[in-house]
Amino acid sequence: MRKILKSLLTFGLILILVGLIMIRKEDLITIIHTYLSPNSSVKLGDKNDYYRHYDFTYVQNTNDFSPTNIQDILNIYYTVINAGKTEFSFYCPKEYSNCLEDVQTLAKDQGKLSDINNFVHPYNGFSHIETEYNSLGKVFIRIDKSYSDDDIKLIDKKVDELYPQLVKDNKSVEDNIKSVHDYIINHTKYDSERSDKKIVKYRSDIAYGPLYEGYGICGGYTDLMELFLERMKVKSFKVSSELHVWNAIYINDKWKHLDLTWDDPVAADGKQYLEHNYFLIDTDKLLNQEKTQHNFDQEIYSELKGTN
Repeated sequence: MRKILKSLLTFGLILILVGLIMIRKEDLITIIHTYLSPNSSVKLGDKNDYYRHYDFTYVQNTNDFSPTNIQDILNIYYTVINAGKTEFSFYCPKEYSNCLEDVQTLAKDQGKLSDINNFVHPYNGFSHIETEYNSLGKVFIRIDKSYSDDDIKLIDKKVDELYPQLVKDNKSVEDNIKSVHDYIINHTKYDSERSDKKIVKYRSDIAYGPLYEGYGICGGYTDLMELFLERMKVKSFKVSSELHVWNAIYINDKWKHLDLTWDDPVAADGKQYLEHNYFLIDTDKLLNQEKTQHNFDQEIYSELKGTN
């Protein structure tokens, strides 16, 4: 009888242990990844067609997903977004004691996440990003993109039609950029109702609005310009202040500002005008002309640092 009871007790303990393992399966896997498997085993996988191979001062592409400081975390987020991923996981190593705290801080900082977003191709940019993490060090990123596959097909179709009309091999890069700049402005009205009254009639915040509806706000102007710059193989990114967003372009070995929104002013009589006051200018000139909406962080967008 004693042997039977002992066997039953042993069997019961095994069942309890198995049950606990099944219940805490995810945490056990996390422990294995965190403490037994090196983070170097985490791979990015395939990158999509909109991946930018070049780096910036603020964020750089990385193959190392074992962070040791906040800059490594910024680089991981940038690389994942830049590669076109919709979800990704990595693990905070135990040696980096503040890792989860730094991840939490970044996840709550929508401004900093938006700054990272400005450095990627518009098609890889997000409309919403979520970060989940647990006490054992697992970090899970989920990304909702600004452009759907259907959006991209429609936009690319229109850009394919326009590109040979606007961009010519026998013209300079600057002249080709001007052709695109002028076309977008001449075919787009500033969406004042959305900007001033929060009335949303058009998809004016992305490239679809200027291309198909004829209305844009700063996000729409900027994204559409970025798409043409990508086709032209001109390095660029979006630069933003708290109130506004525009393009930064690398041309003639220098970074310049290009602001289509401010080159498309709406006059008091409601008429639209084409201007070139914000066409390929440096930071000193930009801030001498207008400081309120163009007061950007020159540490984040340090390629554009002015002399003043």
